Amino acid sequence: MNKYTKLLIGIVLDAIGCISYFIPGIGEFGDVIWAPIAGWLMTKLYKGKSGKIAGIIAFVEEAVPGLDIIPTFTLMWLYTYVLKKE
Repeated sequence: MNKYTKLLIGIVLDAIGCISYFIPGIGEFGDVIWAPIAGWLMTKLYKGKSGKIAGIIAFVEEAVPGLDIIPTFTLMWLYTYVLKKE
């Protein structure tokens, strides 16, 4: 998968995670469903140890109220393709 395709997918997934801010009450219930999905998707987008760690972080970020604003998928893309030295 192209790295820019991953970036676009990540931005869309981060936007989905922010939906709870637009639907008060119902949105927090949606986070209960979205949190494990987000964690699983993160592990599918980014393989290996860093993907597993990012999956746990994505799960926690979505599960804890008020943290939805953090763009976890986009930050993982930045870490993988900009900050990480190979």
